[in-house]
Amino acid sequence: MARRALPLLTQRYRVYALVRATDSTLAAELTKYGVVQIRGDLDHPASLRRLAGLADLVLHLAPPPEQGQRDTRTRHLIAALQRGKNLPRRLVYISTSGIYGDCGGALIDETRRVYPRTARARRRVDAEAQLRRWGRSVSGPRVSILRAPGIYAAERLPLERIRRGDPVLRSEDDVFTNHIHADDLAHSALAALRFGSANRAYHVSDDTGLRMADWFDAVADAGKLPRPPRVSRAEAATLLTPLVLSFMGESRRLDNTRLKQELKMRFAYPDVMTGLAKIFPTRKEP
Repeated sequence: MARRALPLLTQRYRVYALVRATDSTLAAELTKYGVVQIRGDLDHPASLRRLAGLADLVLHLAPPPEQGQRDTRTRHLIAALQRGKNLPRRLVYISTSGIYGDCGGALIDETRRVYPRTARARRRVDAEAQLRRWGRSVSGPRVSILRAPGIYAAERLPLERIRRGDPVLRSEDDVFTNHIHADDLAHSALAALRFGSANRAYHVSDDTGLRMADWFDAVADAGKLPRPPRVSRAEAATLLTPLVLSFMGESRRLDNTRLKQELKMRFAYPDVMTGLAKIFPTRKEP
């Protein structure tokens, strides 16, 4: 998503990017857009000193660490930014809709109580809580949180899984999923930097309402691949990894009204069919 946001950001702002490691391809791309690179690592607080007083607006995209119940990376970022005399005015954090856990397929808005069922979701809840506390402080920035569901793009589709023939759940066992095209997520982040309210969360989800197996069928059809087989939940437990099964255990539908009304978001890809049609354009026979 960061790469997709770059051309949007550099049209309006002077952009600095915190870069953890040397990557010639990334460096060339950042240079192309006139982005100033700052070497640092959110896992090593001493490397973040140059961030103090640097930014008026902050787009926080870094995921939490892979282990633990807390997001130490967000804690280190806040500490580094607080050292400056000039503190950020706004901060936008890309979170996840996984913080809600299983909602039984209900349509939910941003006031729904969070109930994370996995350690990775609990780390996201911790990150949000840290940022909200900072945002409520006298010197804190205006914090906006974008809760994103499954992000898709040409390079982010489950094509390998479909080619392997990995099963999906039969309709009576299936769960609702939510999606957002990476381009629309990038535009939403820019909108939040401009219009986001203080300590406000937004569902960055398109208008699609699909069950998970229907999503896989849509991708398979668009890519002209065989649809994956459907199995019962009991059968899936013997065939799939615990990580995949964890996503199959949560069902919810995200209300995106706040995103549209407050951030004035207009989707380039309002549903996954529109997005897939762009990724897999229909070829006309000669």
